[in-house]
Amino acid sequence: MSLVKSKNIDLGKKAPDFCLIDVISNQSKTLTNLKGEVGTVIMFICNHCPFVIHVNNELVKLGNDYISKGINFIAISSNDIEYYPQDSPAYMKQVANKLNYPFPYLYDDSQEVAKSYDAVCTPDFYLYDNDLKLVYHGQLDKSRPGNGLPLNGLDMRNAINLLLKNELNASLQQPSIGCSIKWK
Repeated sequence: MSLVKSKNIDLGKKAPDFCLIDVISNQSKTLTNLKGEVGTVIMFICNHCPFVIHVNNELVKLGNDYISKGINFIAISSNDIEYYPQDSPAYMKQVANKLNYPFPYLYDDSQEVAKSYDAVCTPDFYLYDNDLKLVYHGQLDKSRPGNGLPLNGLDMRNAINLLLKNELNASLQQPSIGCSIKWK
């Protein structure tokens, strides 16, 4: 497992649109259809990464806490399933159902969506405002597998709460750390 840090991306950058299959509903979904009234969290995740497995329960809590406040969540997996079959859509659906994801779990077969977002690791988190302009890109919190720090989503929760109050996030945004996206 090689650790990768998310790239530094300029705030204010517009979210690229996409059309991907939601493995839960087996329907095509676009960013335009899924975006939240107030904001949108886009998460590049996968099934097998220990960093994602570590944060999965907190992702569910975040979705359950904020979807009713106008923040929609979108999970995307872009891994090469030829070499990582455990990240295939069938297994994605099993994981989403087992964990009761309150958000769609989309499969990026071509990996073009991950590339358009400059995503490099799992998990990789993006928060956009209602105009789909980037207001946060960074870690969920400081907890990592084995470091003993509590998993609480503090950095993402802070960013979402500031967005809900229409306040600028002046905090230094720390990169997310995880496994590399498995490119074809």
